[in-house]
Amino acid sequence: MKRYKLMIPGPVDVEDDVLAAMSRPTMPHYGTEWLEIYYDVIAMLKQVFQTESDVLIMAGPGSAALEAALGSLLAPGDLVCIPVSGFFGRRLVQLANAHGLHVLPVDFAPGQPVEPDTLRQRLADQPRLRALAVVHHETSTGVLNPLKEIAAVAHEFDLPLIVDAVSSLGGVPLPVDELGIDVCVTVANKCLSTPPGVAIISISPRAWKMVAAQEQTNRGWYLNLSTWRWYMDNWAWHPYPITLPTNNIVALQVSLKRILAEGLEAHCASYVQASSLVRRGLRDLGFEMFVADAWACPVISAVRARPDAPAGELQDFLRDEHGILISGGLEELRGAIFRVGHMGKAVSQEYSLAFLQGVEDFLRRRGRV
Repeated sequence: MKRYKLMIPGPVDVEDDVLAAMSRPTMPHYGTEWLEIYYDVIAMLKQVFQTESDVLIMAGPGSAALEAALGSLLAPGDLVCIPVSGFFGRRLVQLANAHGLHVLPVDFAPGQPVEPDTLRQRLADQPRLRALAVVHHETSTGVLNPLKEIAAVAHEFDLPLIVDAVSSLGGVPLPVDELGIDVCVTVANKCLSTPPGVAIISISPRAWKMVAAQEQTNRGWYLNLSTWRWYMDNWAWHPYPITLPTNNIVALQVSLKRILAEGLEAHCASYVQASSLVRRGLRDLGFEMFVADAWACPVISAVRARPDAPAGELQDFLRDEHGILISGGLEELRGAIFRVGHMGKAVSQEYSLAFLQGVEDFLRRRGRV
């Protein structure tokens, strides 16, 4: 199989020592030696989340942890507000609907951030609301929503806040406790630079109280956070209900050690440097960014396709001629934009320059530069 440079919004190319950890002999998911590793990873994750609350590691994608949050904190028929400005905001609505929740969507145009004042106005006449759930980084457009201001609105209305930080945590500052976030969900395979396999969720004391209040509601077993709470409280030797993917977690340990040794602030700054280099180079080649700099997330770059350089053709050329994978737009943005990830090894100057050289080569061969 050909080895490509992954410059997509995830999964990401990971460092060799992280890959090597995936190939170590498989450990059992219990026992003294394993629990030492497990709790070390939990402690490092708390540093990345900047929280004193509980952090759980779940086998599965971020959507599983988001579903667990919505289905465990809320009961069928409860009303939850979800701002929507792209594909993953719509997915959050789908997850809520799948659990019988009623959704108050607050719509914003693709490429535009959630506006706190608009959100505040929509919440003002909704006394039945039970929670606010929001996508921090809308990966389909590259918008980084103003989470501090959104959290302030949630607090004004005393609403629990559920945050989809799948594509932001570890890539931009996200102090969970300082912002008063009740549930925050991320994954290992984006800004934490580890292969896919686990979702990670922080749960505040208030969120646990909401989970406990719903214990009699039929919400399944695996994605029911009360199940996880029971094992945390009753099985010290095995404080989770399932077999954890131990190799994935050992790999995550390796990556987290590197991130924290570098320093979380420096790690986040590296995404800014990479995205700035790529965006500057693309602008020099005649491309426009899809999102204004003021609310563009440094983790990916969303770029408008040039009329004389179709996004699909560029994707195919980079893959076939330069071994670089980038992503196109989703749904209504298909063909209108392409997206370049800066996570994992793609944060390096090597990847950024290889990508820009590939784009220039594409344009030159077609006489468009």
